Amino acid sequence: MAIISILVYVLWLAGGAAALAALVHAAITRPDAFPAVDRQSKVMWVSILAVATLLIGLTGVISFFGIFGVVAVLVYIVDVRPRIDAILGRKWFRKV
Repeated sequence: MAIISILVYVLWLAGGAAALAALVHAAITRPDAFPAVDRQSKVMWVSILAVATLLIGLTGVISFFGIFGVVAVLVYIVDVRPRIDAILGRKWFRKV
């Protein structure tokens, strides 16, 4: 039972860190970048990610509401962030 508790705690920490990183990325990104990649506005994404961060922080990642938060964060990280970084010329990982 202790292993499951540790695993849930690690998932909670990883989900919270990803949500916070996505929220900070959305907050510091220029507002005109979001419509340029045909996505929701900056205000909408910051709001979604703020609620997702709260849901993950308060309920965990394996609760009913926590799963909604994790899905919202994953959509931002996998779909929105790469497009914004590409249009703004940001390169997080350089090919060698």
